[in-house]
Amino acid sequence: MPKIHHEIRDPIHIFVRLDEDELRLIDSEPFQRLRHIHQLALSYLVYPSATHKRFEHSLGVMELADRIYNVVTDPGNLTDRIRDLLPQVNKEDARGYWRKVLRAAALCHDLGHLPFSHAAEHELLPEDWDHETLTAQLILSPEMRRIWEQMTPPLTPEHIVKIAVGPKKAKDQEFSDWEAIVSEIIVGNAFGADRIDYLLRDSYHAGVAYGRFDHYRLVDTLRILPPPPTPPPGTSTEQLSLLAGMDHEPDPDEGSEEPMLGVQLGGLQSAEALLIARYFMFSQVYLHPARRAYDMHLVQFLKAWLPEGRFPVDVSGHLRYTDNEVLAGIRSAAREPGAPGHGPARRIHERRHFRVLYRSTPDDIEVNPNAGEVIYDAARERFGAENVLRDQYRPGSSAPDFPVWMQQAEHSYSAHSLSQPLRNLPPTVVDFVYVAPELARKAHRWLTEHRKRLIRP
Repeated sequence: MPKIHHEIRDPIHIFVRLDEDELRLIDSEPFQRLRHIHQLALSYLVYPSATHKRFEHSLGVMELADRIYNVVTDPGNLTDRIRDLLPQVNKEDARGYWRKVLRAAALCHDLGHLPFSHAAEHELLPEDWDHETLTAQLILSPEMRRIWEQMTPPLTPEHIVKIAVGPKKAKDQEFSDWEAIVSEIIVGNAFGADRIDYLLRDSYHAGVAYGRFDHYRLVDTLRILPPPPTPPPGTSTEQLSLLAGMDHEPDPDEGSEEPMLGVQLGGLQSAEALLIARYFMFSQVYLHPARRAYDMHLVQFLKAWLPEGRFPVDVSGHLRYTDNEVLAGIRSAAREPGAPGHGPARRIHERRHFRVLYRSTPDDIEVNPNAGEVIYDAARERFGAENVLRDQYRPGSSAPDFPVWMQQAEHSYSAHSLSQPLRNLPPTVVDFVYVAPELARKAHRWLTEHRKRLIRP
């Protein structure tokens, strides 16, 4: 008897199940390339077991997105208002088609990642290009179009692009409310399967507990919900800000009928745990100072080593580069003093990364909001520009808001209005100044002597 469904063992989700169409997709060159793209770039030089790849992450996102889809489209989990707003949920054929699109999009959502994932994306692609742009290009490529045409039922590649990259990245596309919801299942800022899987998987492979939370309870309580009701006329902007937990004054006339993913009240604590886990993973793993130093050395090497100082963006050129080629280039350049990128390659190969000279503190910022920049400039002047680096990270927003359904009231409330932890969750902000390791002791003595004078405005 031919095997219609296939199972792949996974340490996070136990099994990932696929059909024959999805197996052909996984066997394609663009997807197989993900076997050679590290999920966390050079983090394995800090966390030795963090050697997992985008390949298994993409499988996990598909499995998780499918579970979420089945929960939120279950007829017993839909209100009459949502049925009216999203007629697709009432049609079995439409639900089946979009489930297939969702699973394909989840598998493909990371196809466009460069070698070492995010580490070099912003500086080594042309302006207005990112991994989502490359992902869309690959999904629409001739090889992938043949796969979509051969599926049962055939899938429209433009639908897969929308669901894989979402409205924020596919700005030239018009999204229906239904398409926006299905895309949110993968790339949503609060409950996207991409976020849930990478937190669980990165935590597991890095050997830390920060990224774990009760995702089973969270998934079971996810719902498609109307937005929180518009407050009554006469509500002050201060009251609106308090109600919504916002950090800006909202427009009192602002209202929306667009549904979004939210949770039942019983899942609020699981949602809080997810967003707190993300905060800790960023502060402890993703923004670890040594990890960030290796990212900077990697970018320095790639700018010198790549033929035109950046990665190609055509499909065939993109598929030529994986971590394997870059690692071979690093190993070779590290051994040849005259090779392009020899300096940063040697630092990566020999684990002689730049060391933290200064990290911003609340006290320093209170004295001088530009303390990091002042110390960076002074250190460059004192020790040479080639021996000093600076790394800044400021997230675009703090904890996202989302609707919470209260059955007794029969409408949803803003999560920020119900959750003090979410209202008070701080953004993860870092400002590091690094110095070459051979100068570290001298530089630290210098900074100890001059720090107070330097940061004084």
